[in-house]
Amino acid sequence: MGSCGLLLLLLLGAAGPLLQAEPAEPVSAERSLAWGPGLEAGIAVPVRYFYIQAVSAAGRNFSRSPPGIKQFKVVIKALSPKEVTRIYTPRPLDRNDGTFLMRYRMYGSVTKGLKIEIFYGDQHVAQSPYILKEPVYHEYCDCPEEDPEVWQDMMSCPSQEPQITEDFISFPTIDLQRMLKEIPAKFSQARGAIVHYTIRDNHIYRRSLGKYTDFKMFSDEMFVFLTWSFISMLETGQLSIGKLMIHLGLYLSSPGVALWIPEISSCRRPFWENKTEKALFRGRDSREERLHLVKLSKENPELLDAGITGYFFFREKEKELGKAQLMGFFDFFKYKYQVNIDGTVAAYRFPYLLLGDSLVLKQDSQYYEHFYIGLKPWKHYVPVKRNLEDLLEKIKWAKENDEEARKIAKEGQLTARELLQPHRFYCYYYKVLQKYAERQASKPEIRDGMELVPQPDDRDSVCSCHRKKPLREDL
Repeated sequence: MGSCGLLLLLLLGAAGPLLQAEPAEPVSAERSLAWGPGLEAGIAVPVRYFYIQAVSAAGRNFSRSPPGIKQFKVVIKALSPKEVTRIYTPRPLDRNDGTFLMRYRMYGSVTKGLKIEIFYGDQHVAQSPYILKEPVYHEYCDCPEEDPEVWQDMMSCPSQEPQITEDFISFPTIDLQRMLKEIPAKFSQARGAIVHYTIRDNHIYRRSLGKYTDFKMFSDEMFVFLTWSFISMLETGQLSIGKLMIHLGLYLSSPGVALWIPEISSCRRPFWENKTEKALFRGRDSREERLHLVKLSKENPELLDAGITGYFFFREKEKELGKAQLMGFFDFFKYKYQVNIDGTVAAYRFPYLLLGDSLVLKQDSQYYEHFYIGLKPWKHYVPVKRNLEDLLEKIKWAKENDEEARKIAKEGQLTARELLQPHRFYCYYYKVLQKYAERQASKPEIRDGMELVPQPDDRDSVCSCHRKKPLREDL
């Protein structure tokens, strides 16, 4: 973790200064800030995390890395000396904007709680030490929260998810028997693929239909995490989600995206003024507009650097357009402008591009992911027509309006950081499943050909769940 900063530093070292000096103003440990779900006992996500904001003695937030040799440091220990467990505690990741990301991982559970100390030099930061008096469980501990309201409050879930409300308008009821007949016939033939799930009694069953179903690793991950940590004891409407049975026919973003968001948002990159003033694109040939983009690049190399890295759909075009070398994703952020074009569906790279402190030029699209509803054109990104006919014009506009372009890039980055935190993803998944369960018109079943999805194994890090009532012994 954190290696991307070193990688970019090595790659960019010959191109001039990477960082600009912050005014020599001291950091105030007392006035600096710390916040985030990793400072709460009840939240169990694959990696716990929280944030630190460096603040000066005058009360001003640093917008770049603090000067000097002092660093933020975090020490995490079990409150009780009788509890010994391994906790991975790396150095906080410098996000290069005055904030730091701290991630830590529990390899065992503690029943008496944790003590989290945050230092700047040898001084405590903000309200440090933070005392988590409740049990703190590792990610594979089978100890779900029984009360859905308590869980949502711990996770800081938003009260409303407008995209879910909008998406379900067309589905006042969900006829599972009809879906069972129509969906496999429509989507699993030829080159299509679907994965059919049933969740019952907190167990996940699936069957894969079609040729290309390796993507099930992402949906497996999401369902397993929810059933293991949260869903198993939640209740909603007339259903107990402890007994929840769902046939799911919705597309959900991969939770893997959420877990990479903190990593990408914390990688060191050149400041805006040190970036190359060109638009960049690298990717596969999964849409014809991407081929057109390469042609534009060849005709306008001073504005655009675009290349296809792999041919699958339009192999006959490789000789004409050439094949570009693969490019490390963090190298993208050397460029001021990033072109986002759909692939077979919405481009998965969009959230990552927003985090790179570059201006995203986004193609108009019929496709969307759930977080798009929180983004606005000309505030978080610059829109580009579907056929790309105005792309060069938009790049020229950005070059001529550098400060405004920088502000849009920064606004997109900050909003993406907020919308795409891992706990927000799981809040969204929970609400989707809740809404889906409410609208099912019949009782789902475990179908022929379904296999049980393996659950995590916590035998190496045994936990005693305080929420579970002990079984009574027969007298």
